[in-house]
Amino acid sequence: MKRLLIRRRHRVGVLMALLAAALLSATWLVVAPSASAGTTTLCDMFGSMAVSGGKYIVQNDEWGDSVPQCIGVSDAGFNVTTGDHNLAGSGAPAAYPSIYAGCHFGKCSSGNGLPQQVSSFTAPQSSVNFTTPNSGQWDASYDIWFDTNSNPTGQNNGEELMIWANHSGPPQPFGSKVGTVKLAGANWDVWYARQGSNPAWNTVSYVRQQPTNDLTVNIKDFTNDSITRGYMQPSWYMTSVQFGFEPWVGGPGLAVNNFSYTPNGSDTSSAHVR
Repeated sequence: MKRLLIRRRHRVGVLMALLAAALLSATWLVVAPSASAGTTTLCDMFGSMAVSGGKYIVQNDEWGDSVPQCIGVSDAGFNVTTGDHNLAGSGAPAAYPSIYAGCHFGKCSSGNGLPQQVSSFTAPQSSVNFTTPNSGQWDASYDIWFDTNSNPTGQNNGEELMIWANHSGPPQPFGSKVGTVKLAGANWDVWYARQGSNPAWNTVSYVRQQPTNDLTVNIKDFTNDSITRGYMQPSWYMTSVQFGFEPWVGGPGLAVNNFSYTPNGSDTSSAHVR
């Protein structure tokens, strides 16, 4: 089953289609302290802010809906506070509120060794713990970007590697299912499609058959599998490691409690999934 999910954060051409929504949203662009000490409420559709001393960046990244979405940002992660989306169906999600290490559309965090060429990987590792509601339609996933150049300022032209830890409802990854693989002691469904134009890029999604809200992955395990399938080249550069949520229905209750990335993880043999 093939679905066409055209993501705003990846496609510049969609900006024109969203102009009216962006102008409408101008009445609710807010970045202000929240009621909880140590947190900030971020409501700008494409607003972002550095956390953990600049090591990571949190982004609201609402690009597919005009319903106001806000996130409460802390030094450890974020939570979706408002944004009751209702985009049930086979189209694109409403947003990708997320936290990342590295560089994304020219906005870079610091002190994480990114971008890094795939051929020079030792054991890049990321961990995340997150909370999900018992309702709605969404996925909770890594979105890891690769490019043929080390410092792209716009859309990546290599691969988008997604790792779905959990999901709810009928939405499926972009493209078609091409197989299954056992990684990190779990079984994963593998989806693939080529998307975009000028540039175009590969989208490869690994969907865990046993959902979890607590995940530690050695990224090299997934890049090795993608290289074996012919979707990635060792000469490409990993530019950012992101984790967040793609909501179609709902949104509040989705939260990243803790996120970390290191270019040299402690486990060099395989990804560890709890």
